[in-house]
Amino acid sequence: MASKSKASRLAQKAYWEEKLNERLSLLGDRGLEPGKIAKDTGVRKIRAQMRETEARLKVISDLGRKAEEMARTKAEKMAGPKKEKGKKKGEPEETAIVSKRQEKKKKKVESKAEES
Repeated sequence: MASKSKASRLAQKAYWEEKLNERLSLLGDRGLEPGKIAKDTGVRKIRAQMRETEARLKVISDLGRKAEEMARTKAEKMAGPKKEKGKKKGEPEETAIVSKRQEKKKKKVESKAEES
C-alpha cells in the first residue's frame, strides 16, 4: 500500500478505520473486556497501520507546505531587483571581477586572432 498521493493515503486511512471498527465490534459482540480488546493482535496491527498512514499523511502535507514556501520565496526573488554578476555595487563595468577561467579563455581567443 505504498503510495505518495494524498488522496490514496486518505482512502487507506478510511479503509483502516473501517477495519478497526469491524474488529472492535466483533470483539465487543464476543463479550471481551476493553483491556483484552486493546491487547488483541488484530486490533494492534490495524492501529499500527493507521499510525503509519497518519505519519505518511503528515510528511505529504509538510512537503506540500515546503513546496509552497519555496515557490513563494522564488517569486519574491524574481520580483526583486536583479543583480549583475561579476561586479560589485558602485563599481564601473571596466573593473568588473573576471574569473581565472574567463581570463584564460580571453587570452586563448586573442592568441588565435593574432595567429590568423
